[in-house]
Amino acid sequence: MQTRKLGTLEVSALGLGCMSMSRSFKPIPDRQEMIALIRTAVDRGIMFFDTAEVYGPFVNEELVGEALAPVRDQVVIATKFGFNLDLITGESLGGVNSQPEHIKQVAEESLKRLKIETIDLFYQHRVDPDVPIEDVAGTVKDLIQEGKVRHFGLSEPGAQTIHQAHAVQPITAVQNEYSLWWRLPEEEILPTCEELDIGFVPFSPLGRGFLTGKIEENTTFDSSDLRSRIPRFTPEAMKANQNLLEQLSKIAEKKKATLAQIALAWLLAQKSWIVPIPGTTNLSRFEENIGAAQIELTHDDLREIENAALGIEVHGARYPEELDRMTGL
Repeated sequence: MQTRKLGTLEVSALGLGCMSMSRSFKPIPDRQEMIALIRTAVDRGIMFFDTAEVYGPFVNEELVGEALAPVRDQVVIATKFGFNLDLITGESLGGVNSQPEHIKQVAEESLKRLKIETIDLFYQHRVDPDVPIEDVAGTVKDLIQEGKVRHFGLSEPGAQTIHQAHAVQPITAVQNEYSLWWRLPEEEILPTCEELDIGFVPFSPLGRGFLTGKIEENTTFDSSDLRSRIPRFTPEAMKANQNLLEQLSKIAEKKKATLAQIALAWLLAQKSWIVPIPGTTNLSRFEENIGAAQIELTHDDLREIENAALGIEVHGARYPEELDRMTGL
């Protein structure tokens, strides 16, 4: 697996998003199978793993910590703070919380769960409108000086927030949703990252599974599945959005690749400092995803993909309204 730089932080060209290993989509996978999958990922060259206190909550960090303990010196572990959780029970107290004291408490608990001495990359999970971003950056700066954190990141910030935070504590990576069917970061976020030498980490790079081609208009989702509440996954929207997959399928066939591999290869081809973090609980899907790193898209390929994507309007919002309000975009 090739490596890339997020700022000064070297990681594998693809990371592994671990959220679905312990939350979001039921049934929740077997813990030992997920530990085995994470360790297989390390064997295959993945060195960048993404988790958060809110995944579970808490149990995903514990899973990642146990899985990576034998290879701690070979990997980069990213986790996140910022949701308003009871730090003992994990119960949601509603909304977000980036009060400085809360950030420090989250860091301490995450270090214990991950079984590590330093968090490699510590993201603010969502912007807190009640706490100046300068205070957030200053708190993480203190944690870096104490040796508890190495690098600072933001998830779903706006461009102004990035500039304000970066002036206090240099940002290593910004993590926003980005894929062939959600391209808003191209307007302001990617230019800002390029200007400030900040790496970019796309989450949901496969459109929460839609860009794999495995989801059809008659696909249904369990009530526990976030997609059951997302407008983009209504039957009407999925039917309309099949047009994008039909166009990408032609390109995938020509490249002897899968739809998922084309979607990931397209992201990798956008900038050398972009590192997607597809998540999966399935070994065969993992093998498929990492195969994307071996696909070289030519200028003509990229132009063909661009023409296909720009010629199709994607239907449906990417989040339910209450979640969309939590982003800084």
